[in-house]
Amino acid sequence: MMINLFTKTTRFTICLSFICVSSFSQKLSQNKLKEIASKYAESSIPLLKEILSIPNDAFYPEDIEKNIKWCEVAFKQRAFTTHRIKTATVPLLLAERKHKNAEKTVLIYLQIDGQPVDSTRWFQKSPYRPTLKRLNSNGDWEEVSWEKMTNYEDDWRVFARSASDAKGPVAMFLSALDAAKEFNITPNYNIKIIMDFEEELGSPRLPNAVTENQTLLSADMLIIFDGPRHITNKPTLTFGARGIATLQLTTYGPNVPQHSGHFGNYAPNPALRLAKLLASMKDDQGRVTIKGFYDGISINPATEQILKAVPDNETQIKNRLEIAETDKVGGYYQEAIQYPSLNIRGMQSGWINEKVRTIIPSWARAEIDVRLVLESNPERLLSLINNHIIAEGYHVLKQKPSTEERLKYPKTATLTSEISYQSFRTDFDSEVGLWLTRALKKSFDEDPIRIRMSGGSIPISPFVTTLDIPAVTVPTVNRDNNQHSPNENLRLGNYREGIQTMLAILNEKL
Repeated sequence: MMINLFTKTTRFTICLSFICVSSFSQKLSQNKLKEIASKYAESSIPLLKEILSIPNDAFYPEDIEKNIKWCEVAFKQRAFTTHRIKTATVPLLLAERKHKNAEKTVLIYLQIDGQPVDSTRWFQKSPYRPTLKRLNSNGDWEEVSWEKMTNYEDDWRVFARSASDAKGPVAMFLSALDAAKEFNITPNYNIKIIMDFEEELGSPRLPNAVTENQTLLSADMLIIFDGPRHITNKPTLTFGARGIATLQLTTYGPNVPQHSGHFGNYAPNPALRLAKLLASMKDDQGRVTIKGFYDGISINPATEQILKAVPDNETQIKNRLEIAETDKVGGYYQEAIQYPSLNIRGMQSGWINEKVRTIIPSWARAEIDVRLVLESNPERLLSLINNHIIAEGYHVLKQKPSTEERLKYPKTATLTSEISYQSFRTDFDSEVGLWLTRALKKSFDEDPIRIRMSGGSIPISPFVTTLDIPAVTVPTVNRDNNQHSPNENLRLGNYREGIQTMLAILNEKL
């Protein structure tokens, strides 16, 4: 339910002659817009707490259904019609609202699901029990009563799973819709909202759903409310993102773990073999050594100018990560993420810590992700990795080797892979790019930071390629939000400015 924050007298003074607040960007100052966003940031906290309290791990469909129903109610209350797009698992949810005399349609992408949780590593009772915290004099996060929200500070945080990735932006958008209604702001474009409930699984059903529902999803442009702002925490627009493919690589030793005293120096150790195999793929500077991996990517002077316009502070980035040096794929951060990457995201073999035992493991496994860029063909990159493993002397299989294969081949490995989605990139001077730049500049009285491509991945390429529409990401959350990790959080100053950003977009004319 929307809370009425202004009296009739206040609303009257905002209306001048026959022109009411539909001319919002011209009639309200940046300070007034900030004031409105502040009031809605405070009044919408119950809504934020409510959506964050619903478990949303996509591995549990019964919980996802609760999220779907919540979204259906929330958008219907704001004059949207909703439609479930069926998939083989959980549906996508489409919400639509048409506006009088609108000539264009804007499609908005929202992510609702979140990463799995390890509640033992959260410093609160539950990741699904939103907790308000502030930094104390010792540099520790201490809990604050929700009753103190009336005097909140921008640096206070809401800790909960998906607070930043990406239910926080959902609450921001709903609050912006409520503020727009309060001030009679009606967009001059139609709105379609597609809600994804399997993004953290790689949105495996999304490409087919887009292909089968092209008319239903048709639009002129796409906005993605996802991701963190630039590290300076200034208004940001991101015009592209890397895609992602994943691989699982397993090497084998004895058929079952063996006593290291009896068989050390005799039975090959799969963990050592895996380590050497992975090490063969990169040099000491972090560059992929597989021939052809970076083919097709070049940074021309015009692109260099765009990349260096981003106000990154390399020392600040290293200090935040607590690293003394960086990999040398690029000369600086923005250049580095223009290339495909090969990342070991996890490894396992045998036992460690309190479960350690003196054995030779029977297998070793690495989980790998490859971040994709527009110039690289995903199938080609995966083929290059497969061929490299073969060249290192391995018999590569798609499944666990049989006894016969173990005895026949000195080195066996299982390699499976999946391409989740490709990269996308939109020109700065596209219609959607100029429109969003205009809206943010009016709202914050400064040019937004415009980033050519983010390092992270979002499942947008099916919309861009199948629907043939340009896409731009509007990030709003704080970069130090611990997304995907324990103690994920959303800075309240970002929550307020996120509402301000989305309200400005709702008002800006196309």
